[in-house]
Amino acid sequence: MAAAESCKNEAMTNWAAIAGVIATVSVYAIAQGLTYPLLSFVLQRQGVSPAMIGLSAAMTPIGFIVSSPLIPSLARRFGAGRTALTCAALSALTLALVGLTYNVYAWFPLRFMIGVVTNPLYVLSEVWMIALAPPGKRGRIMGVYSTLISAGFAAGPLCLLFVGTEGWPPFLVGIVAFVVCGACLAVVLPRLPKVDQTGHHVSVLGFMPLALLLLTAVVVAAGFEQAVLALLPVYGTNFGIAETRMSALLTVMIAGNIAMQVPLGLLAERLSAQVVRLGCVVATVAGCALLPLVITTPLVWAFLFVLGAVSYGIYTMTIIELGERFTGQALVAGNAAFSLMWGVGGIALPPLAGAAMTLFGAPGLPVTLGAICLVLVVASVMALRGGLNSRRRVG
Repeated sequence: MAAAESCKNEAMTNWAAIAGVIATVSVYAIAQGLTYPLLSFVLQRQGVSPAMIGLSAAMTPIGFIVSSPLIPSLARRFGAGRTALTCAALSALTLALVGLTYNVYAWFPLRFMIGVVTNPLYVLSEVWMIALAPPGKRGRIMGVYSTLISAGFAAGPLCLLFVGTEGWPPFLVGIVAFVVCGACLAVVLPRLPKVDQTGHHVSVLGFMPLALLLLTAVVVAAGFEQAVLALLPVYGTNFGIAETRMSALLTVMIAGNIAMQVPLGLLAERLSAQVVRLGCVVATVAGCALLPLVITTPLVWAFLFVLGAVSYGIYTMTIIELGERFTGQALVAGNAAFSLMWGVGGIALPPLAGAAMTLFGAPGLPVTLGAICLVLVVASVMALRGGLNSRRRVG
């Protein structure tokens, strides 16, 4: 009887911790989603060139890349909880410094620091989420997690409709969001697993040979998302589609991303994350092939909704498989490696697709993205057939 009660209390604690981590990351996503457009609007008002605005925005993902290899050692030395709480406080402070300076050149190192200090907060929250999710329900829980993060990023720009983009109000929203993020984390911290203290020490570079296919999938998912957000409006103008209509189409695509991650997670529980990821990649390749045929038809609305769901589903399934295969320090290193590869994909693939559009016109976008996804399809099929992805848990 006492054992049953203990199990019940443990389950309740786990669900409370899961809810707390989701709240933490959702608020973090709102702050991050607000920052990107806010700083672009401010720089645009100052007469800064688009090229300089783009370089300024690139500082944050570069910060992600630089900080990712440091996360396992920081978590090991100071503890994951203390590291994440410190990063939440530093994120609020850095954003306050951005609001104080209002200078494009000062913002280069500050935006870099935003990437450096927010990345461990995100990575460690994702590690806790994976560790807390019961194996039998990991698909749906990670689906909810992905959905709420996407919704948080989408809600960030909406905040600007209410507070505007001038003066301190928008910066205060972001600063308060980071403070609330830290407060949510502090509340649930005693209930979180000590993932940073378990298993053999694994570095980010040491993790990479263990999961090359997963890391490739992250690069593809990140590059696809960033390239579409940046270049789909340009692609649409080549077909005479108005900017307002393209903005609405992008919104529908993001809505598909938000709405469909839980159903995909449930499907992963029935089949496997590997199989569902392969299905998502195949569907994304098909989407790239069909895009020129449907872009000017009424079918494009439903088409982009589905494409948004399956393209981001690649990442959701990859995260689920990471949790199935790795624990402890290997899981921390894996999440940090994922963050690094997300930055690499987000920086490398949009310019590649843009260059293809410059050389070959509008078809360069779907051809480039489709070809990259096709490489992932081939690698995934080879892994499934040859058993290259061991199901053995590493930690």
